[in-house]
Amino acid sequence: MRAFFVSCCLLMLLGCEYANEQNKSEQLTARTDDLANPIADQLTAEAANESNITHQTVEWADLIPADDLEILLNPPTYLNEIEDGSPEDQIVSNIQNTKDSFESKYSIYQQALTSTRIIGAMDGKHIRVPGFVVPLEFDENQDITSFFLVPFFGACIHAPPPPPNQIIYVKAKQGFLLESLYDPVWISGTLSTTTVENQVATSAYSMTMQAFASYDEVE
Repeated sequence: MRAFFVSCCLLMLLGCEYANEQNKSEQLTARTDDLANPIADQLTAEAANESNITHQTVEWADLIPADDLEILLNPPTYLNEIEDGSPEDQIVSNIQNTKDSFESKYSIYQQALTSTRIIGAMDGKHIRVPGFVVPLEFDENQDITSFFLVPFFGACIHAPPPPPNQIIYVKAKQGFLLESLYDPVWISGTLSTTTVENQVATSAYSMTMQAFASYDEVE
């Protein structure tokens, strides 16, 4: 009888211990759920916010200071009369590198061609801008994950780069496949006035891409 009583006590103790462990496990699960739910809610909210953002359509001229734009739209007339590689072209190139030329109209034009001056009010703007992609980085699937967006085809590849304030460095969180570099695209995202420089070119603007579309798909 005594042995039976001891056995019953042990079973009761084991039952209590199991109940305590079960209760602890349930509390831990509940606590983990409490921690996970806000994170999931935050990610859902961020995705919803991104989908509700209205992107303002901008032109490339909107990204360049007015005086730089004026200079680029009115280059020195004699530049159009000089043939590439001609003796006159070499003379002009040499003059460009002299100290006195910095006050000349030609020098001012050259400075506009390499200007990193930006429109400060564009910082943080949600914009949509058309352009051509110059790929810089790819993921393991060969999808483009970062690139320069430029206003005309061949820039930085077949032709000299535009002014830095006419180039946008774009980071794509989710890579995308581009069938042809000849095709213009619409890029939507949040613009920042952050300069990025590499061996390909220098950009005076940066962007985190939020949407990508063919130019023909958007009116």
